[in-house]
Order: sequence, then C-alpha cells, then structure tokens
Amino acid sequence: MATVFSAFKDITNNAGLTFIIILAVFAALFLAVYLIAKYFEYDSDGDKVIVTNKGLLLSERFNYRSHDVEFAKEELVGFKIINYIVYRELVLYIKKEGRKSVKKRFNISLVTRRKRKYVRQSLSKIIKNNIK
Repeated sequence: MATVFSAFKDITNNAGLTFIIILAVFAALFLAVYLIAKYFEYDSDGDKVIVTNKGLLLSERFNYRSHDVEFAKEELVGFKIINYIVYRELVLYIKKEGRKSVKKRFNISLVTRRKRKYVRQSLSKIIKNNIK
C-alpha cells in the first residue's frame, strides 16, 4: 500500500484523495468489464433461430441481464456486425406481423473470430434462402 500511495505523491500528498483516486479507477475498470463481458449463444438448428445474451459477472444473482430472442427463420430480414474498438455488436433485423422490421442488438465482444464467422455464414445462408 505504501508503494501505491507513494506513486501518487506527484499528484497529491493527501492520502484520502489518493485512496479515492485508486478506488475510482478500480470501480471504472469493474464497470467496463461488467458492461462488456457477456455470454453469447446462437442456435439455428430447426425452424427457429435462438439467440441468447447473458451477463458473465454477477449473473447468478442478477438475471435481469439476460436477453433472449427466438424467431422463425423466415422472419429474418437482415443482420449487421458492428466492430468498435473493444466492443462488438450483432444487430438482427426481424420482420414482425403487421409492422416494419424490429432491431435486436446482441453483445458479441467475447465471441471468438471463428464463431463470429460461423454465425455470419449461417445468417447469410438464412437470408439467401428467404430471398428465393
């Protein structure tokens, strides 16, 4: 602790302020990991497509972070994979009865490149079959 507090000696000599700075940095890091880290599952076997997003941290106690979508393959209008620097997102456009397409977003930041490739191929195949 003395080493950590002495590292902030150039910024401030106040130990309380140094503690608050360190606490704020750890809180910011935890919040960033909490928001980005999500479990992703994709299943397109059968007549329906099932996409699930669940939080990784604190998911056992707080299940409000679960986001599930199940739809028929014929309802898929389009998709887009958006690649930000540390955050990746899958956007699905699903046609609902009597309405325009609905946009559903899924966090795929922790999904490997290989699995993203398979998801992209599967979704492209579904859209190609819907156009025929």
